[in-house]
Amino acid sequence: MGLNELPENLPVPQDDGAANHLEGSSWPDVSFNSTNQEQTNLRELGGSIVVYVYPMTGRPDTALPDGWDGIPGARGCTPQSCSFRDHHSELQALNAQVFGLSSQTTEYQLEAKERLHLPFDLLSDGEFQLKKELELPTFEVEGKELYKRLTIILKQNEIVKVFYPVFPPGDNAGNVIVWLRENA
Repeated sequence: MGLNELPENLPVPQDDGAANHLEGSSWPDVSFNSTNQEQTNLRELGGSIVVYVYPMTGRPDTALPDGWDGIPGARGCTPQSCSFRDHHSELQALNAQVFGLSSQTTEYQLEAKERLHLPFDLLSDGEFQLKKELELPTFEVEGKELYKRLTIILKQNEIVKVFYPVFPPGDNAGNVIVWLRENA
């Protein structure tokens, strides 16, 4: 099965309350390595920003971690990224900038950005700055800590909406667009 497809009967993630505290919080003053080869600080951008946080993007030539499909919410980073790619013009029309964020290295993310033809940048948080600053939820697999999937909408550096848990991940961009339209 390819990375663009989701297996049937994936376990559905349950809302464990790990993101309940985020709405109304300020986005922290932190910079991330970006696939644009620069440091990106979202606080400096202002406006409406969509940040989809994902565990990790798989590669066609690399096996996923053992038991990956059994971890609720783990599978689906490629469909989620492709959905934001496919809806990018609609998000731009709503004056929203889009960024993906994971703990993977910029080099790893750059391969995914190029392979998937993503028209937006991916941010690397390998130091787990957002876990420290915002207490974003994580999980572990094969000794690696990864972010749980969630999507944050910022307006003027305030977190105004959090989608958590995100399932199915391929529907996330459409749900964000509906929310942005209803809350313009």
